[in-house]
Order: sequence, then C-alpha cells, then structure tokens
Amino acid sequence: MRFATELDVQGRRVVVCGGTPAALGVVTDLLKSEALVTVVAAELATSLLDLVERELISWRAELPSVADVTGAAVVVTATGVPSLDRALADAARAENTPVVRVDPVVSQHRSGAGRVVLVGGGPGDPGLLTVAGLEAIRTADVIISDRLAPLAALQRARSDAEIIDVGKIPRGQFTSQERINQLLVEHASHGKVVARLKGGDNFIFGRGGEEWQACAAAGIAVEVIPGVSSAVAAPALAGIPLTHRNLTQGFTVVSGHLPPGDTGSTLDWDALARSNTTLVILMGVATLGAISAALQAGGMPPDIGAATIADAGLPSQRVVRGRLSDIAERTAEAGIKPPAVTVIGAVAAFSAQAPTSS
Repeated sequence: MRFATELDVQGRRVVVCGGTPAALGVVTDLLKSEALVTVVAAELATSLLDLVERELISWRAELPSVADVTGAAVVVTATGVPSLDRALADAARAENTPVVRVDPVVSQHRSGAGRVVLVGGGPGDPGLLTVAGLEAIRTADVIISDRLAPLAALQRARSDAEIIDVGKIPRGQFTSQERINQLLVEHASHGKVVARLKGGDNFIFGRGGEEWQACAAAGIAVEVIPGVSSAVAAPALAGIPLTHRNLTQGFTVVSGHLPPGDTGSTLDWDALARSNTTLVILMGVATLGAISAALQAGGMPPDIGAATIADAGLPSQRVVRGRLSDIAERTAEAGIKPPAVTVIGAVAAFSAQAPTSS
C-alpha cells in the first residue's frame, strides 16, 4: 500500500496495531515517509522484529486496545482479528484519525492450522523477489521450490525449515504436478506453513491455479503472493518496453510450449498476427521457427522487430535481436536454451531507435 503521498506523517506518531507479516509493507512505507512508528502487538513477525532491533520502530509487547489510538496521526489495523480491527478503526475514526486497514486475508494461521502460501519468486534475481515473498520464505516451516525460483533467497529460510526440491527440467528429471499437489496438502494437513516457491508468478503458466484447487479441495487455506512475471521483467531488463504510445497500445502473452498446428494448441495464430500488439512468447525456444512461420503466414510483417532474452536479471543474461523472419535462426545460432522469453513487435528494436518526439 502506497499512501505516503496522501498522508502527511513525517515526524508524526503512527500506531500499528498488530505485528503480523502482512503489516510489513505498510510499516516500510511509513519509514520511507519518516513517520515515528510504534507497533502494539503481543507478538511480532520476524521481519518487524528486525526493525525493532535496528531501532527503526518501537514495540510495545501487549495486545492493542482502543486506548492506543489516542493522539496518533494515523492508525494501522493489522491484528488479523476482524472484531478487534473494527473496534480499533471505529475508535480512531471517532477522533477523526485516518485509518489504514491491512487485510491479511488467509495469511494469518492459528496454532495447529496449516496453510499454503503460493510465492511468486520473480525472474530469478533475488532482488526482484517481493518483500512479502521474502517474509513467507523466512517464516515457512516447509518450502517446496522449483529450479527457476530465486534459490539464493532460500538462505533466508529458518534453520529448521524443510526445503523440498521439485524442480522440473525440460525433457528431463521432474516431479509430477500430482505429487507436488500431494506434498502441499500433506504438510499443511500436519499444521505446517508451506511456502510454494516458484519462478515468475504462480498464476502465469505456473500451474498455481491447479495447486490452489488441490489445496481447496482438501480444506487447506491458501494465500497468494504475486511475483514479477518474466513476461514483463525480461523485456524490461533488456531495455524493451512492451507498450509505447507511438508504437503499440498493448501486449499479448502466450505460451509457445505447443507449436502452431498442434492438436493441443488453442491459440489462434492468425488472430495474433493481426492483433497489432506486442507478442510475448514464453516457453517457445524449441517452437520459435514454427511460431515465426505461422505469424508471417497470418500477415505479420517479416521485418518487424524481435528479440529473445535468456537468464533475465542474472549475470548471465543474454539478448539476441533480429526480426520476425530470422529470430528463430539467430536464437538457435546463439545457443539459447530454455527458459527464455521472445518479444515480437516494433518495440523489440526500441533500444536501437532515437527517442521519439512527442
């Protein structure tokens, strides 16, 4: 939540009622706004305790009450107990004090009640993992991780956390999705907090929806922490804007796992060729030649810009540039292996262009 531009809290006392992990984002914003933050909570999340130890915030270790809101410039309700949050908010509003509500949804679990947190890890650089995602890793009992997740972030896991590798190697070793679903349910059913750490975003070709459904069917609470998808991160890190007011008004993200013409493909490649949007193709290294041919057959100009980005955000990042007609060949000649992202459209040649006047 970004409210620093809306509320003047510099040098003023702000009371955060509750010390759950969900409050971290608000507290971080308050500190950036130079507020004087006091957290009132019987217990603190590890990340908030770190801020106390660094003397960035103060902590009163007791259950918050309506008396705590008196005299505050802003009150943040983050106890995770709806009735208490409502009472605190009502007391603050009675004094015309602004209230920021932090809704933990299902992120707070009761003792003995397990849950699953679907954590989008971003494109691979640990620095692109969200604060909430890092907090989930730091507090989880069990971490079930893919090979494309930011594995360096696992160093921040608890020393007693169980880490399970279920990475899938294309055309190689893999753990079936059914087994992954089973692991999530099994560990959460034993009262554990399970972080499912994946690269990118769990809900963008990450099968997060299937994992959610499996947990829901077993009565397991699920929280989703979105991640930075490689669909937008890879082009940006390569200096390619997916939209530009003088070039394109949108972008389309598709999977290239199945080539055009495959009986399992549901994509209309002719329509994509006519969409006049930037095309972002994930999982399309092996099928890029067929995709290029289909798009040209559908009417897309063969000389339109194209680029393939591999290892986005990592020291090994590579960018291969070309045109629709030759991007598959150039990608293969460069020895690019999955995972990689291909961008097709006028913006793919953006970095080579002079700034466009308004």
